[in-house]
Amino acid sequence: MSNRTVPTFPRYLRLAEGLGDRIATARMRRRLTVTEMAERMGVTRPTLNRLERGDLSIGLGVLVRALGVLGLDEDLAKLAADDELGRRLADSSTTTRRRRTTAP
Repeated sequence: MSNRTVPTFPRYLRLAEGLGDRIATARMRRRLTVTEMAERMGVTRPTLNRLERGDLSIGLGVLVRALGVLGLDEDLAKLAADDELGRRLADSSTTTRRRRTTAP
């Protein structure tokens, strides 16, 4: 099998880069060097650098560990917690519709 690269939408790239920037800022506010943070996460410095640049090939586990080291792991519970669109879609599919009856 060949490795196929799926193109990423520019919007998703911007969101990932923004998340990476926020993680880097949180690390610096805590006065952690890249080396210290990477050691606490159990990853290499290049892996942490890729996360902070918003590289979408970084695994979810790396993100979770980074948030844990920064004390931001509770933020994970907030992701997709308020799924207003999903609730509306579910509610609309559960409503019953009246059937038309034909007169005899």
